[in-house]
Amino acid sequence: MSRYRQMQVFEAVVQAGSLAAAARQLDLSPATIMRSIGALEARLNNPLLLRGPRGVELSPAGEQFAVSCRQILEQTAVAERSAAGLHACPAGQLTVALPLLMDQQVFMPIALDYLAAFPEVQLVTQASEGVPKLLEEGIDIALVVGHLPNSSGFAMPVGRVRPIVCGAPAYLAKWGRPQTPDDLKGHRSVLTTAAGQQSEWRFRCERATRVVKPAPVLTCTTQRAAIHAATLGLGLIRCMSYEAHHELQSGLLEPVLSDFVSQDLPAQLIYRDGRRAEARVRTFIDFATPKLRAHPAFLG
Repeated sequence: MSRYRQMQVFEAVVQAGSLAAAARQLDLSPATIMRSIGALEARLNNPLLLRGPRGVELSPAGEQFAVSCRQILEQTAVAERSAAGLHACPAGQLTVALPLLMDQQVFMPIALDYLAAFPEVQLVTQASEGVPKLLEEGIDIALVVGHLPNSSGFAMPVGRVRPIVCGAPAYLAKWGRPQTPDDLKGHRSVLTTAAGQQSEWRFRCERATRVVKPAPVLTCTTQRAAIHAATLGLGLIRCMSYEAHHELQSGLLEPVLSDFVSQDLPAQLIYRDGRRAEARVRTFIDFATPKLRAHPAFLG
């Protein structure tokens, strides 16, 4: 069995989670799968799979080899499709990772327009906090808010967002509009336990940072629920500007303490392979970038 075929077998085992499932997927006998993995481990002089009663798990060496193996197989597939003339035709599944609430507030109208223009593409979206590992997580494109590490691949800036504090007009009419972060001591707040959300609110005050820990009248498990509660006048909420874009545009929420907000954060689309990326990736980047840059949820 060739080295390339051994990598295909190994990748199938990794994805399926067992030798038997990989054998069914590849239409090979379990004995052939075992011989292939054994030959691969012998050639590399390192165990790649740890066999147990519940199937197989990757050894530390196996985890590293799986990443490299997947990358080699994907690049080979891209080269073959390009040689066959398929690289220029957007088709297949496109996986896009988004921050929570970005789908509802910003992304879906753009996605619908893209699918109308490229009907052979099947779009899959998933929520992602922070900067995802594109290759390891099987993600084609990610819309990321925040500063990127150097290893994030190619990035296309689309704008900037900022943390804001806001409240419903009825709440502000009853409780008053805070003028400084210290005024928050006399206000009600709505917090969330969602990942990435902080119980402390930070503000810029001249050259120092002012930290306020508001007393919540309600704590929600999701930011979506917390924003909705704020629109009902329950209290002030701190969120990212895009997370409450519709509520701010429609007047359900109004920003306060704008002179004390923290610094803006960049937003960008990240992806792999640059201009060598597959057609569905390249067309989405080209299609979505100007629309995102023009979207009022992003600052210029």
